[in-house]
Amino acid sequence: MYKITNEFPNELISRSKEGPCVSIYQSTERHSLTDKQSIIKFKNALKAVEKSMEEKYSDKEIKEAMKPLLEIQEDRIFWNKAKEGVCVLSAEGETIVYNLKRPVPDLAVVANSFHIKPLIRNFQSADRYHLLGISRDEFQLFEGNRYGFEQVDLGEDVPNTLEEILGKDLTEPHLNVGAYGGVGGTPMFHGHGGKKDEVEIDTERFFKYVDRFILNEYSQHERIPLVLVALDEHQGEFKKFSNNPYLLDKGISMNFEALDIGQLRETFWKELEPLYIRKTKELIDRFETSRAQDLGSDDLAQVARASIENRVDTILVEADREINGKLNKETGEIIDGHIENPIFDDLLDDLAEKVLRNNGEVVILPKERMPSDTGVAAIYRF
Repeated sequence: MYKITNEFPNELISRSKEGPCVSIYQSTERHSLTDKQSIIKFKNALKAVEKSMEEKYSDKEIKEAMKPLLEIQEDRIFWNKAKEGVCVLSAEGETIVYNLKRPVPDLAVVANSFHIKPLIRNFQSADRYHLLGISRDEFQLFEGNRYGFEQVDLGEDVPNTLEEILGKDLTEPHLNVGAYGGVGGTPMFHGHGGKKDEVEIDTERFFKYVDRFILNEYSQHERIPLVLVALDEHQGEFKKFSNNPYLLDKGISMNFEALDIGQLRETFWKELEPLYIRKTKELIDRFETSRAQDLGSDDLAQVARASIENRVDTILVEADREINGKLNKETGEIIDGHIENPIFDDLLDDLAEKVLRNNGEVVILPKERMPSDTGVAAIYRF
């Protein structure tokens, strides 16, 4: 009755809904908590959800809404595989679950729309990156953020080796090169003249294929930095053929097959943190310039009206702040109310959702990086 997804925004989030919209966030802290403790935390969240729904919905509606959530609660295999956090969104008999790569504050909300601010932060491009590990014979893609990275499942039908990709077009010398192994398995080309050249042609074709594949299937859609993880001799060779604008000049010179996800997390983030800080500063400078030209504001009432009028191009939202209430999505009026009431949510979340639906950009920032103390900073389209 529930589906695990990595798609954001998901169709369930995007469409209009009737009835209770349940949003549950939970940090699982898999290295210190057992799956049993995680289930206990989730049970407590479900109690809060049920109590909130009692204020507005009938026993029958509550029972139907709780069914898929209780299924998740009892799924020990799911909790064993949980990452740093989980997000559960449920409405109209449909439930989706996100396994999150970063911890999230525990939260259970019932409202007339989903609470998605923590989810936006998890998927935003500001501090996410791809790692492309490649050798002459195979490649693999990883995705990460400051909290770590993991291998991307390319799909069962996606080839990731030179032999699979080139198939019948693979040159005979490359098929036979293994017979001429040197010390440590390094290919040698004793007295075979053009065979080395032909193998290098295969490598070039392989690298070009990988570059096109990553650009078309990942970089163009997610628009996040791409870091090349390869031996020194392959770094320059791959970048010479690459047309990917998201590929960073500085790569990681090592054999990607030797990646130790636990040990190298901090190393990768040290390389990428300056890029994250620079992107954040550019956004803040853009906001300050726009505000000086009356094309930006951090006034909640003004930003609320602008979001309804589809005038917000980019909105910066404070990560861990909640402003109880809701946005009147017809007039832009701010309506006061407590988040425990199922018709209210976090006003900042409502604003983020509205801008996202209007194809604007939403960036969630920690308090110390926000350019205002109101919890919001908007850059207008006009």
